[in-house]
Amino acid sequence: MPTYTEVYFPVLVQAIVAMALAAGLLSVSALLGRRVRNRVKDMPYESGIVPTGDARQRFSVKFYLVAMLFILFDIEAIFLYPWVVVYRELKMFGFVEMLVFVVLILSGFFYIWKKGALDWSGADLTSRKP
Repeated sequence: MPTYTEVYFPVLVQAIVAMALAAGLLSVSALLGRRVRNRVKDMPYESGIVPTGDARQRFSVKFYLVAMLFILFDIEAIFLYPWVVVYRELKMFGFVEMLVFVVLILSGFFYIWKKGALDWSGADLTSRKP
């Protein structure tokens, strides 16, 4: 039977080779690459559109709120995968626990929906009444 070291040694070698190759390519590019600096090269690229306005403008609260909600619900959806893997061993207890979890998630979703956090058509969220 192969030992732990024999099994994972090729993975370690591959990781070291990949890091060395990446460092080598970046070093060669930095040493041999041409450095052309001009006004056009220093402009930010925005999908081929000429940039307008200041880069330090304020974003709407909706942008950050939707980003946080996406992360929150995405992480909660990931919690479903381990449950699916061991669903048969958990039997009815696991089903009831996951049902409670899903009900709590859906109640949070309907709460933010009812509050208008997902509505992008109206006024800013800071002006909404609680």
